[in-house]
Amino acid sequence: MGLRVLHVLDHSAPLHSGYTFRTLNILHEQRRLGWQTVHLTSPKQGATQALSEEVDGLTFHRTPNDGTLGLVQQMRRTAERLQAVVAAEEPDIIHAHSPVLNALPSLWVGKRRRIPVVYEMRASWEDAAVDHGTTREGSLRYRVSRALESFALRRADQITTICEGLRGDIVSRGIAPERVTVIPNAVDVAAFNFNASPDLALRQQLGLDGATVLGFAGSFYGYEGLHLLLQAAHQMLPRHPSLRLLLLGGGPREEELKHQAAALGIADRVVFVGRVPHKDVQRYYDLIDVLAYPRLPIRLTELVTPLKPLEAMAQGRMFVASDVGGHRELVRHGVTGFLFKAGDAGALAQALEDLLAQRSQWPQIRAQARRFVEFERTWTASVARYREVYRRALATRGRVAVALG
Repeated sequence: MGLRVLHVLDHSAPLHSGYTFRTLNILHEQRRLGWQTVHLTSPKQGATQALSEEVDGLTFHRTPNDGTLGLVQQMRRTAERLQAVVAAEEPDIIHAHSPVLNALPSLWVGKRRRIPVVYEMRASWEDAAVDHGTTREGSLRYRVSRALESFALRRADQITTICEGLRGDIVSRGIAPERVTVIPNAVDVAAFNFNASPDLALRQQLGLDGATVLGFAGSFYGYEGLHLLLQAAHQMLPRHPSLRLLLLGGGPREEELKHQAAALGIADRVVFVGRVPHKDVQRYYDLIDVLAYPRLPIRLTELVTPLKPLEAMAQGRMFVASDVGGHRELVRHGVTGFLFKAGDAGALAQALEDLLAQRSQWPQIRAQARRFVEFERTWTASVARYREVYRRALATRGRVAVALG
């Protein structure tokens, strides 16, 4: 019988997020390796009394939540549910994924049941709180959050993270480097059509016929810097009267961005599509000439690599990205994409102008970007790294006979 891994998650499908997409790819690849995966979501999945849910052929154990739980109550409820799932499923390993609200209950249950715990830190809890505006860097809540994160990291049997930036942050907390393994974000290349032709009917429906289209797809958080993209488009319009901006997605800054577009006098040049089913996203990507990822320079964006540039490379989409650390780790300037000075609308506008002026180079850049993800950023290659992580975690408890494939 193969390895049995219990994944403890913040949330999962059917909710849509980069977190969910990473999780699903991990689960599918681990199953291809012959491992058995079990899945439990925290109360953050949403208000529910259901104990399980079937999604896309996977069973997700749920943690009951009436929608009123505080942070301590969430962890207590997760621990209670986790104990029940462990008793029923008898996993070989507990794999807790960010945030630390999942790691602490996992460590408690793992210690009681003598099951090794792997903690996957996808982002630090304290920085996520700052970036979503719920706390301030250096405040008491920030310091407590950081202390809890460090506590969990010290006690996990093995640690994984998504990029070198976060690995450096973990090691800076006094964690031995050999306990930390990077499992990088990747893409399922086969799921993306390379350099596909646009849907002409959809283009007409959105009023984009004859337009040069700049675009963004994702969540409208403040750190994404979308206000800079609106400013850049405003600066470019006198030289590019056919310019249009296609914004796909939604989030807390959506209304603010709509007000900004109106104030700049470009509301008729900006198309807010809203959220669309994941299966339809490709159709909108295919309408965009150049994607923009203008993330602002803050701790989260300096440390964490996003998925979006990798998806753009897989599709053969041209893009520009701010030179924050997370982008620099992914993008080879002038080879797979183009970088510009973060936080500077003028630099963004210039990068877009330069890219639009060199269309003859686009086929070569597209081909190079596609090769990069095909050979260096596949989920098969990334998930294979868990084999050694799990082997080491099992060895800490003297459990080395489990089949790892």
